[in-house]
Amino acid sequence: MKLALGPLLYYWPRETTLAFYAMVANAPVDIVYLGETVCSRRHEMRLNDWLDIAGRLRAAGKEVVLSTQVLIESGSDVTVLHKITANTHFKVEANDMGAVHRLASKVPFVAGPHLNVYNLPTLQWLAGLGAERWVMPLEMSRDDLALILRDRPANLQTEVFAYGRMPLAFSARCFTARHRNVPKDDCQFSCIHYPDGLLMRTREDESFLVLNGTQTQSARVHLLLAELEDMRALGVDVLRISPQSSNTLEILQAFDAVRKGTHSAAQAQQSIAAFLPGEPCNGYWYGKPGLDQIISKTHALEAQVALA
Repeated sequence: MKLALGPLLYYWPRETTLAFYAMVANAPVDIVYLGETVCSRRHEMRLNDWLDIAGRLRAAGKEVVLSTQVLIESGSDVTVLHKITANTHFKVEANDMGAVHRLASKVPFVAGPHLNVYNLPTLQWLAGLGAERWVMPLEMSRDDLALILRDRPANLQTEVFAYGRMPLAFSARCFTARHRNVPKDDCQFSCIHYPDGLLMRTREDESFLVLNGTQTQSARVHLLLAELEDMRALGVDVLRISPQSSNTLEILQAFDAVRKGTHSAAQAQQSIAAFLPGEPCNGYWYGKPGLDQIISKTHALEAQVALA
């Protein structure tokens, strides 16, 4: 089972981003997704910058994938999409059907989570177009995934979003700019002030959602560390960890320790508890509301052993 670092969902200063990926070069991760998937107005990193980072990570032994933007809003967005899909050096993660159209029957690609593949016929269709890996939608349950994997196309890898605040929705409206009372066209790059997004609370002071520019995320952190062995048994090939502004390396090390069997899931989860930017959740995996935290029998037993 491989570990993947998903695309950076937040807007960080250039030097912060460069330093982060210099760290990633030596991290226990097999696949790294690069590129701007949320908002094209973010200008700290250009496509050539991402390509430079991609070259360095490939030299460090990582598989590099360039991710396309989820919501295409302008002619300039289309131009960037064409450049990414036309590159001949790195694999591409298609996050909308325009990207799929550009890649279909030309080069192998990754079908991103925002293509919303919920059934086997759609997955078979994408595999026929050249998808060699697909990322399960975040809302899909373990049982629904098992049904698809039972008859999935041969040689098609499956990737599961296993850690991070969940990207739930995208909009043409920038909610972070709205919060700061500035228009989207003059947003003053508001989201750079929130390296892990802007947490919103209810009137009862409970964590609700996180604003990340045009993207809305869960306030809770999706965490499937305790479900790793179940995913392995199902035939999941890749686990995706989403970057955060601090302690991403420790999160990767925890998943690496569990996949190698040097730590139990309970031990690893306890070791990273202080590094989560919010309360953990895993409800979607169990077919429950996404914000629920379900304790599996195996994890509960491991926790009892660890405390003994």
